[in-house]
Amino acid sequence: MYHIWHRDYTIDELKKEWRWEVLFLLCFLLMLDVRFVNPTISYAEKFMDHAFLASVIRAPIVPPLDPWFAGGTLNVYYYLGYWMFGCLAIVSGVPSNIAFNLALPTVFGIAAVNVYSIGTLVLNRFRWLPLVIFFLPNPSFFYQIVQGKAMNTVLWDSTRTITNTINEYPLFSFIWGDVHAHVVSIFNQVFLIFLLLFAYQRWESLESRGKWLLCLLAALSLGSMPLFNTWDVLIYAPITLVFGALILWRCKKDWFQSISWALLVIVPPAAILCYLPFYLQLQTSTGGLSVVQTPSNPIEFLLVNGWFIALFFVFIIQDIAKRPYLLLFAIPFALMGYTAAAIAVIPAVYFIARLAQKRETDSAALLAILGLGIIIFCELFYLRDNMGDTYFRMNTVFKCYLPAWILLGIAAFTMAGKWLENRGKIPILPARQSAVIAITIIGILFVVPFVVPFTVSYGTHTLDGLAYISDSHPSDAPAVAYLRTLSGDEILVEAEGGDYTYYSRVSSFTGIPGIIGMPFHEFMWRGDETGWFSTRSNDIRAIYEQPDKTIPLMKKYQATLLYVGDAERQRYKVNIPPAGLELVYSARGTSIYRLSG
Repeated sequence: MYHIWHRDYTIDELKKEWRWEVLFLLCFLLMLDVRFVNPTISYAEKFMDHAFLASVIRAPIVPPLDPWFAGGTLNVYYYLGYWMFGCLAIVSGVPSNIAFNLALPTVFGIAAVNVYSIGTLVLNRFRWLPLVIFFLPNPSFFYQIVQGKAMNTVLWDSTRTITNTINEYPLFSFIWGDVHAHVVSIFNQVFLIFLLLFAYQRWESLESRGKWLLCLLAALSLGSMPLFNTWDVLIYAPITLVFGALILWRCKKDWFQSISWALLVIVPPAAILCYLPFYLQLQTSTGGLSVVQTPSNPIEFLLVNGWFIALFFVFIIQDIAKRPYLLLFAIPFALMGYTAAAIAVIPAVYFIARLAQKRETDSAALLAILGLGIIIFCELFYLRDNMGDTYFRMNTVFKCYLPAWILLGIAAFTMAGKWLENRGKIPILPARQSAVIAITIIGILFVVPFVVPFTVSYGTHTLDGLAYISDSHPSDAPAVAYLRTLSGDEILVEAEGGDYTYYSRVSSFTGIPGIIGMPFHEFMWRGDETGWFSTRSNDIRAIYEQPDKTIPLMKKYQATLLYVGDAERQRYKVNIPPAGLELVYSARGTSIYRLSG
């Protein structure tokens, strides 16, 4: 707006670029519409996501304070997304409870622009088709509807289709509303995919300056991934190397002069150097590889990936007729019991053969191979963690399937767009008719959130994610508002009641660190070498129930505030010592004490 006001752009320039601005604005407002209907910081991992965001806003240091582990920091978790939106909230003066509901609309808008950029790069017409990946539910969604389930149950169950795993897709993730690392990172994933595709398609035509700039942008994107969502770099670092190797192979005759080695040689170390201070602080880790002994049921597998697999088979049907012997590559997987992997191997093999046969670039086939490679990998291997024997590969499938959906979806809809282009029988509609159709579709999308019931019986029609507690937890609402006005170094004592519960809510709503919250999550991140897992929970109980231990244990954790509300009385036999604490707040049955001195 500043540049438009000062007439830095001509009318002709604005006419060329208006689509990008309108697309971002529409997608931002559309997701804002969803958040307006379902704004509450209330279930799933929203407590955790808001706790991290509130912690950054309250104490903008690096690494941020861990709101659920007093004395600890978030160097055990990938926090760059929360840091980014926390900083935006600080400079704009937006409180965390509203910034929480502005984050995903921003991610959605930026991601949509990047995907449309990919469509513009690889398609002459139907450039909007790849955007369908954000609006398309998986086949399991419709299967759940056929079973007669309620809409809010349909959404959830469609992402728990493959037994003992999580199979999220973008539409669910954005509607569900967790400002979680794997969702925030979507905009960065599609940005890197665009950069790599641009390099793959245009490398030879770029000047040296453009190639170096492209490498720098790729390094900035790739290097940030461990800090947005560490799992992404395990996927996109190999993908970046694949693109670099293909460009190098294509330019092997003049590899030095064309700088075709840059993606392979420059990007990986530059990616690390760009974020070296963050890497040195980050202590997150991933276990080694193990072989999957219980692969996916093929029906469940297709209920998640079926749209793309079906489209791929349509596009390779002629290839199968010409070279049916390539089907033999799937037989070993089927014989070993990995039927789902065998299904995915078939289109992957034919796309590889297509790339090997063609001299020109085929971006869609390459993306399809990479996406299929991810889901085949998830059928054969998993990364060990401490989720136990039942959910042994839950995290691997959870974190890998969203990138797979993006790659497979862009590939499938790019192929569909090229097929429609080649048909040549679909007329180009006049601008007025196109506008009417577009406005109608957009209007329907804006109405849908108000019609489909997915609010999970919480508050609605606001962007304040904490507004609902005034009705559902009236004793906590004013106490939380009071604590949110406090500044300085505070540590809070509140009830601990396990993961995914209303306990540990005060530290989440305020960003003031508590002694322990979400204990199993903290266990996954930190391990338990010092025995804190049981000690911290037992100490909290002692603080509330044993007056002679209240003050010493609060000092042990440098706690300054003791919160006593309905949840604390339900959890413990509260017995506050007569001395050593000063009552600083009391209303509606909730009391807050400050450690004297």
